[in-house]
Amino acid sequence: MPTDAPQETDASTFPTIHEPRLWQDRGWTARVIKNEDDDGWAVEMLREGEPEPALVGPWTMGRDKKNPKPLDVSAFHTLVKTASEVIRRHEQQLHARLHKVVNVQTEQGRIQVLLDIEAQEEEPYAWLTALGASGEQLARIKVAAGFQLHAASAEAWIAKDFARP
Repeated sequence: MPTDAPQETDASTFPTIHEPRLWQDRGWTARVIKNEDDDGWAVEMLREGEPEPALVGPWTMGRDKKNPKPLDVSAFHTLVKTASEVIRRHEQQLHARLHKVVNVQTEQGRIQVLLDIEAQEEEPYAWLTALGASGEQLARIKVAAGFQLHAASAEAWIAKDFARP
C-alpha cells in the first residue's frame, strides 16, 4: 500500500549546524575565519566531500568593529549561490579546455572536427573526430593530448584523407 509520507532527500543526510561563525547545511559549510592578510575576517565556503573551499572572500565586521558579523540564513543562501556559480564557471572552463570544435567548409560540404582530451594523470591522450554535415562520423583517431586544433590543422587533416597528423 503506497504512503503519502514525504521521502527523505540526500540533503537530509548532511549535518546541520547554525552557529554565528559556522553554518553547515545541505552539503555546504560556511566558516568565518580570521583574514590572514589583514585585521578583518573572511568566510570560506566548502562543498561536502571537496578538499578545498569553492570560495573564500572578505566578511563583514560586526557592530563592535572587532568581531565578525554572525552568519544568518540569508547570508548563507547568498554564499551558497555564489560558491555554486564559481564551481559552475570552473566546470565550464574545464570543459572548454578539454573539448574543442572547429567547422571546416570543404567541396563535399561542412565538416565538424572535434578534439576531446582525456586528461588522465598518466599518459593523457585525445580523440580527433570528423563529422559530416548530417552528423555521421567520417573519421576518428587517437592523438597526443597536446594536439593543437584550429582551422588550419583541421583543414590539413581533412586534405590528407584523415591520416594521422
